[in-house]
Amino acid sequence: MEPFSPFTGGASLLLSFRVQKKTVLVIGGDALAASRAYVSLEADANVVVLVRGGLQAVCDELQWRARQGQVSVLDWGTLLSDSRMDNVGALEGVSSPRTPSISLVCVTGTLSPSFSSRTRILAPHIARVCRAYRIPHSATFTSLSTHRFVDPTTGAKSSMQLGVTANGEGCRLVSRIRREAVAALPKELGGAVTASREQERKAEGAGAVDEKNDVDLDTEGENGDAEDTSVNTPNQPVPIRRADEPESVAEAVKRRMRWVAQVSEYWPISRLSALKEPEMRVVLSGSIGLPSVGQNNHGESSSSQSLPPLQMELRSQHGLKSISPISSKKEGRILLVGSGPGHPSLLTLATHNALTKHADLVLSDKLVPSAVLELIPQHVELRIARKFPGNADGAQTEMMEAAVEAARRGLTVVRLKQGDPVVYGRAGEEVLYFRSHGFEPLVVPGVSSALAAPTFAGIPVTQLCTGVGRQGKEVRLPGYERSRTLLILMGVARLTEVVGALLGCSPFNTTSEGDSKGDGRRDGSPYPPTTPIAIIERGSMPDQRVLVSTLADVCTALESLGAQRPPGMIVVGWAVLALHGHGDVRVLEEGEGGDEERVKRWLGGRRWNVIEGISEGWAAL
Repeated sequence: MEPFSPFTGGASLLLSFRVQKKTVLVIGGDALAASRAYVSLEADANVVVLVRGGLQAVCDELQWRARQGQVSVLDWGTLLSDSRMDNVGALEGVSSPRTPSISLVCVTGTLSPSFSSRTRILAPHIARVCRAYRIPHSATFTSLSTHRFVDPTTGAKSSMQLGVTANGEGCRLVSRIRREAVAALPKELGGAVTASREQERKAEGAGAVDEKNDVDLDTEGENGDAEDTSVNTPNQPVPIRRADEPESVAEAVKRRMRWVAQVSEYWPISRLSALKEPEMRVVLSGSIGLPSVGQNNHGESSSSQSLPPLQMELRSQHGLKSISPISSKKEGRILLVGSGPGHPSLLTLATHNALTKHADLVLSDKLVPSAVLELIPQHVELRIARKFPGNADGAQTEMMEAAVEAARRGLTVVRLKQGDPVVYGRAGEEVLYFRSHGFEPLVVPGVSSALAAPTFAGIPVTQLCTGVGRQGKEVRLPGYERSRTLLILMGVARLTEVVGALLGCSPFNTTSEGDSKGDGRRDGSPYPPTTPIAIIERGSMPDQRVLVSTLADVCTALESLGAQRPPGMIVVGWAVLALHGHGDVRVLEEGEGGDEERVKRWLGGRRWNVIEGISEGWAAL
């Protein structure tokens, strides 16, 4: 038997490459080049884009970043001649005082129709130059499919990243694996890494000097990284120190770092991400638990407010209770749930769980059938809306007020509606009401009678708009009406054609007003370029992605995201922004200052926004 594990070749050597204040050269100007430039900027690199034709030859995103001063775009034709590509000094002209020596070269566009013929021919020459200069280039490395975590408390991107690679093979599958891995990890991971790093810095005591031995303490190691590679476990035994034995600065640093290792190894991720400055000081002081902020062990207000802060912190609670404190007051929540068209077997599993496992109070609409209401356990209170002609608005208000009152008492309220709550169910009105009273409801879809009832009647619902015409013909879509919400299935892959049909012109040239009677691809008036649009990919899945923009910018936005995530659908109309923020209940009227101002507020001044994942509330269902 071999004393050590045998190795098997064919894997990648995974490295974290630091390019802070160094130059990354991106050759090419397509969407992939923009992606490489973006991740390089996030790594604090100076980015230079080299492409024949200069600024006019790059994609919209790179043009914008160049105008913002984020990247430099150089024209290959004026900087370098093809005859110089065999010369090792060919890339010297790229460097400048702002962009010092090149540390990384990314060659893109070799498969892009607009760049392939030129870049593919020059790629071997570029590789030869890079080897001569000993510069890593894209022929020697493969970019990982990465995800950068966000601190959920601050919204800021953390240093925590997850990368997945198959060594340049199976790229589509690798992207899927990365998304599913991210969905399985706690959302607090980014905040936990930030808190852990802050603890390490405090424990290291940057710039500390061991006065006993008169030496500087290099707590980060020779390579400047803070990884403890000298031990395989934070539980390695250490000599026991007596309480009266003096402790040198070096010993204190080692003790604190070992305690940080224990915390990072064993504490819950959610607890790590919530660590604040006072708690970090307690941890590093040697205390085992965490302080009870303003409460004693019985959950009552502490009477020791006059104690110095450090003494108060040292009165910590020990054991599991201090690590994962349990609130004495249950937090209330509101679920807006669809009961389906009527038959109880058409209830979704989420709706069934909400009614039978989670509900403390069910507030039901009048038309929900008794067969569904009979599923509610006897101990759960049930109220049915007192809606009758002339009292619909009063009954609606009564139910919303009752839901808020019960949620404030810590109850889980299920607001039960027939069918799907967002299809003529006044769900939007209730969401905005609950949100204005401090509760963000979880909307649980139901099977809509718009789909189920025709099926029960033997009528197939196949006349919805799709982005794919029959037998390869061009798509034909309805014209613009402000009150209309247009849902397009199977159209994301042909988004350019769809948007062109809606606008009555090329989606990349929105100055034309189009044909008010239709242009053969649309029946009726063209859509304004400011019309909101949403692309929903892998709806309801953990890796759901929602792109929101306008008809004028959505094609560029989708291209900037790279690979699509089928299945996807398109939603067009003013309903897209109706529930954003505080809501816009007057979406059917032209906004104050015009629709341009309304869209600007909705997008926060940007051209598009991307929302990843689904609400955390779904984890409980």
